[in-house]
Amino acid sequence: MRPTNRVGLAIARGVVQSGAMKNGMRQRAALVLAFIAVVLVLASAVWRYGYVQGLDQLEARGQADLALAGDRLVGQLQRYRDLAVFMADHPQINAELDGRGGANTAALLQEVADKSAALDVAVLDRSGRVVVAAQGDLSRNLSDQRHVQRALRGALGWGHGAGLPLTQRAFYHAAPVFDVAGQVQGVVVVVTDLNGIDYNWRGTNPAAFFTDSDGVVYIANRSELLFWQRPKGTPGLMPPQGTAPDFSVSMPGGHEVWHLGWGPYLPQDALHLTQALPVIGMTGEVLLDVSQTRAFAVSQALAVAALCLAFGSMLYLASERRRALAEANVQLEGRVAERTVALRDTNAKLLREASEREEAQTALRRAQDDLVQAGKLSALGQMSAGISHELNQPLMAIRSFAENAVQFMDRGAPDRATENLTRISDMARRMGRIIQNLRAFARQETGPQESVEINAVLQAALDLTQSHIEAAGVTLIYDPAEVPTWVRGGEVRLGQVFVNLITNAVDAMADSPEKVLRVLVSDGKTLTVNFRDTGPGIEMPDKVFDPFYTTKSVGNTGGMGLGLSISYGIVQSFGGQIRGINVGGRGALFSVTLEPAEEKVKAA
Repeated sequence: MRPTNRVGLAIARGVVQSGAMKNGMRQRAALVLAFIAVVLVLASAVWRYGYVQGLDQLEARGQADLALAGDRLVGQLQRYRDLAVFMADHPQINAELDGRGGANTAALLQEVADKSAALDVAVLDRSGRVVVAAQGDLSRNLSDQRHVQRALRGALGWGHGAGLPLTQRAFYHAAPVFDVAGQVQGVVVVVTDLNGIDYNWRGTNPAAFFTDSDGVVYIANRSELLFWQRPKGTPGLMPPQGTAPDFSVSMPGGHEVWHLGWGPYLPQDALHLTQALPVIGMTGEVLLDVSQTRAFAVSQALAVAALCLAFGSMLYLASERRRALAEANVQLEGRVAERTVALRDTNAKLLREASEREEAQTALRRAQDDLVQAGKLSALGQMSAGISHELNQPLMAIRSFAENAVQFMDRGAPDRATENLTRISDMARRMGRIIQNLRAFARQETGPQESVEINAVLQAALDLTQSHIEAAGVTLIYDPAEVPTWVRGGEVRLGQVFVNLITNAVDAMADSPEKVLRVLVSDGKTLTVNFRDTGPGIEMPDKVFDPFYTTKSVGNTGGMGLGLSISYGIVQSFGGQIRGINVGGRGALFSVTLEPAEEKVKAA
């Protein structure tokens, strides 16, 4: 081949390679942009889901707060209704309406108003005119009021409105006064100042207010919202005077969220909830701040995006590495011979890395199994002193009974010798049961899940921890299931969970004046084993099952914080649940819920 042709071929080959590189860069850039777009869509979906779920939980709490506020308001107002009914039966009121009253009636009404904190107590005749009142204003005619008209018809009446000149917000309760013939001869009206009702609520969270049938805010724990009115057919509120502040509504996941600009004492973004209160003719409403819910959803979305970007970066680096290797192979096609050694070394390195990764995975699985076994051995180590005592005491007794039996035989007292031998047999069985439980607890269980009898497993765990319970001075109250109950699990691993929970409960009550451990087995659709102690309780219930979390001090009972984490993993592997909560004023309750199983049939 001529040199000119070689140069031309090299130039052509370079042009082709340059064009291929440009196309590859465009493809990679498009792939990166597409991946970023997918991550953004996924993060948006996670944010949306987390935000809606957070609003669901916030709505549940808000409904409870709103119901409590509504019950409190209704309860406070019902007292004045009962006062009106009580005063309607007072003989002095009947005498006043019959024309037999005097100055004592006004004094009586004034005394009742002062003692009940009512704004006014008034007596009206059949025409609705005020006959006598605590405030002394007899020029009023209230026949046009709906609550008075209802009372004149013989029913209890109620309503709200201005109580001028004393207050702009008042609530009225009207009770009919019947004569001897059962006819309505007048009405007792009790006026309540609503300023005294919601004064103690001012500034409490969350922001709550109560609107009447016209949508006017009549009671609120934010004074700036009083007398605001809802526009007909639209959400939100309008001030009685001036321009309307900024307001908009969104409906994420079916929840009504108000976006407000109503001042520093109201949230900028709030979940709006309502509850009808027909007893007083109002509607309770609450505004719950959603900023924390949105921030938590944003953090979830950012976490997902970060994980996706990290995973995508690893994939991109891996693909870039493969692409670089491919380009190197293309460039080195003409030098295969001289690079054979280098390629062989590279292949050996890749094989070595693959082998190391396989070994690492195998070591990880083995370490996980060893961790469960180490937890059991650690528990045995903590109980070793008590177990030694449990074995040493029967051994010494056996020796004593054996020596006594020999002496009784020498003395010709076979009955006493037989009694000693019987006691030796009982203690040997006791030692055998302890050793059997130890061997079962210490062995490595690797078999599949099976049906186990919960009472037997729980009794074995109590036998293992009996000495620890007695040494700590703890009173054990054990209520087993009435009949044999079978659950899914492994006998050894389930026993490890029970031993861990019993030991933790005993250690937690070390400084408690009352040391009682209650173990209860409840059987229903699911079986639950409850361990309740009288210790100081759980300091951080949401972290108690995290690895390496412990409140024990370094010492005889100090641990690495892996026991509950291991127990959590074991119960989860059985398809069950374990949780810990604080109960009452003192103490903790750990509940282990397991799936029921069919009774295990023993081989003949």
